[in-house]
Amino acid sequence: MTAPKRKKARANGEGTIYQRKDSRWEAAGYVLAADGTRKRIRVYGTTRREAADKLAEKIADSNRGLPVATADSALGDYLTYWLGSVAIHRLRENTHTRYAACVRLHLIPGLGTKKIARLTAKDVRTFLDRLRTTCRCCAQGLDTERKECCAVGECCQKRLSALTVTYVHSVLKSALEHAVREDELPRNVARNVKTTTRQPRRFRPLTAAEARQFLNAARADRLHALYELALRTGLRKGELLGLHWEDLDLTTGTASIRRSLQRTRTGGLTHLPTKTRASERRIALPTECIHYLMEHKEQQGKDRETAGAAWQDSGLVFTTPIGRPLDPANLTRRFRTFLDRAGLRPIRFHDLRHSTATLLLEQGVDLIVIKELLGHAHIGVTAGVYAHVRLRLQRQAIDTLNGALGPVNDNPDDPPTAAVVR
Repeated sequence: MTAPKRKKARANGEGTIYQRKDSRWEAAGYVLAADGTRKRIRVYGTTRREAADKLAEKIADSNRGLPVATADSALGDYLTYWLGSVAIHRLRENTHTRYAACVRLHLIPGLGTKKIARLTAKDVRTFLDRLRTTCRCCAQGLDTERKECCAVGECCQKRLSALTVTYVHSVLKSALEHAVREDELPRNVARNVKTTTRQPRRFRPLTAAEARQFLNAARADRLHALYELALRTGLRKGELLGLHWEDLDLTTGTASIRRSLQRTRTGGLTHLPTKTRASERRIALPTECIHYLMEHKEQQGKDRETAGAAWQDSGLVFTTPIGRPLDPANLTRRFRTFLDRAGLRPIRFHDLRHSTATLLLEQGVDLIVIKELLGHAHIGVTAGVYAHVRLRLQRQAIDTLNGALGPVNDNPDDPPTAAVVR
């Protein structure tokens, strides 16, 4: 008679794993919670292995001293855990910094004491309404030390913009979505709250006449080739500053956009991946840009000779006179000075990118071509940002059709008026 097979004993600290009546597997064990105590948590999976792996991952984090959020954690504790243990591995550093500021300034003061398991859609909606209508100086005591304005009873009514309120809401949704994926919450209550649809950011791109004035003035500037590229191709500031000579093929007239140069809080000037996967692309270079890039390369060789031992070879296309990377903030300041010197109205550097797309749309270039050139992830982004241009083109098309139809001809013997469609 064969002896019954004994179940394998669980290792110390492995926790409890069993199959539920609904066929899912549940694993439970003790971990370090966000409030510093040890609490029993439960995770679920469609197989025993999946549930065991989830629990093992949480126990491993706990053994390394990383707190694990539980359903009875306060939202403030959970958000701190999420920023330090989850979001930090998934977000760019600058994005993580903005998320952290949003949590510190708005989410923790407004909802931090709420238990995440008891958070309701009404709580979130009430919080967002209060955020939208409350003066920020009063809420954060910004005028207390100065003893002026809101501190002396003269409220300045400085409220958050609709864009910022929407951003706060999106950060909360992202955090709670992770809790749902980790089976700590059955649903994301923040998703049930609808915020007011924000108006797209207003911008005034360069007109065709202003663009010509811009390019004419740029010819006398040391960064002439950069300005040409920015306006003729719509590359982002970080993409321009992150270009290496090896990314350019001036023979075939193409550029490979692989990285972006940005300043981060911890790393200083750092090469990062492009904004999205679609942003990593290969674009055709206009003939004018190829010509000016060749001139720029010759000038950079002269700068190298002048700098001598002080030259720092970075391989970048656009550098300081001694070869170091250009700081994005310094380029912004230089750009403002250039616009003033050229007699052009003030615009953001990013508006050069908007100008590229607007001018292309007005010339009848297909939206999908513009999307690929700009490196947008989805064509809906391109269509949404430049909806005002498309509306203007629709009006022009309707006016053209009206001209073609013309007034009613009372004399049937007269031939119809010929219309010219542009």
